[in-house]
Amino acid sequence: MTAEDMYSEMILDLYRNPRNKGSLENAKIKARDVNPSCGDIIEINVNVNGESIKEIRFSGKGCAISQASTELLLESVKGKNLVEVKNINKEQVLEMLGIPVSAFRLKCALLGLKVLKLGVYNYLGEKMEEEYGN
Repeated sequence: MTAEDMYSEMILDLYRNPRNKGSLENAKIKARDVNPSCGDIIEINVNVNGESIKEIRFSGKGCAISQASTELLLESVKGKNLVEVKNINKEQVLEMLGIPVSAFRLKCALLGLKVLKLGVYNYLGEKMEEEYGN
């Protein structure tokens, strides 16, 4: 079995048996987006403790790549500071996946990152407005 085959099996396992799927009641951060090219949908819910991620879950549907990359991303950000989360880039997500991703599948692989960052930026922006009274 090649390394690529092992990663493909890992992705299918994450798709079939996600560990962070579901929703959170009273989530402080909620964000959702759709990949119109293939219909993937991701919604992410986050509860924070101060400025760190306390709990995180996602829901949605889509291909194995979008679901597995979101699962891997969420697992990697548990307990992290929101500023650290803002700095995660697409290369880091693609590295977590560990397989080559075609140009067509790139949006699938990065949808979770897009949704997570959207939620974090909105949350931090709202906090700034509260603090500085804009």
